[in-house]
Amino acid sequence: MVTSASTRFEGRTVIVTGAGSGIGLATAERLLAEGARVVAADVSPTRLADLADRHTGASLVTVVADLSAPADVEPVVAAAEGRVDGLANVAGIMDGFVPPAEVTDEHWSHVFSVNLDSMMRLTRAVLPAMLAAGRGAIVNVASEASLRGSAAGVAYTASKHAVVGLTRSTAFFYAPKGVRANAVAPGGVATNIDATFASEWGRERVTPYLAADLPPVATPDQLAAVIVWLLSEESSDVNGVVLPVDGGWSTV
Repeated sequence: MVTSASTRFEGRTVIVTGAGSGIGLATAERLLAEGARVVAADVSPTRLADLADRHTGASLVTVVADLSAPADVEPVVAAAEGRVDGLANVAGIMDGFVPPAEVTDEHWSHVFSVNLDSMMRLTRAVLPAMLAAGRGAIVNVASEASLRGSAAGVAYTASKHAVVGLTRSTAFFYAPKGVRANAVAPGGVATNIDATFASEWGRERVTPYLAADLPPVATPDQLAAVIVWLLSEESSDVNGVVLPVDGGWSTV
């Protein structure tokens, strides 16, 4: 758990998806430590219960939600009770490194529903409150795979490229209204996301690129620190940016 004397989120409400583990969990806990009221959404009730047990008395609301399902977006936004100062779209899944010739319609659709559609729906759902307030910050988790074609399979790579488009379009349309949107592009992060190979050709093709000049795996706390900064007023002049948080991998 992150401890902090900062109160830069005092009185503010932030929605965090994927908040039961990994980057989402670290982000939720950092926000709580800095005074935020956090709406923590995750598909796992057990992980959310563990989070709540560690933060009794905190301004924490947990919502069990499968954000690939459109109906599960409304309860998450409703839990914010009309005020949304920030949204951290963290929830995502990998794709087994499956190449285009092997991807099925079902696999493609599932990856996009979690990695992109959920972000779009939540962004759309929180914008009315942000626009009414004349302020707000959205941070989307993209990926190193949003910057290159050699870091994942086709569905994950395409979905994360689309996250960049969603981020930049949101930033463009709502900058005059006081709403910012940025993305982080992590490299390898020590989380419980499934990164196993489901394709032999995918393994053969991608492995040499993942092994070459790959920086050390980052911690969720390292990503959370950047996400929380982008949600804060300290980054008030940062908008439409895709920020690699990858130990320099994107420079190779």
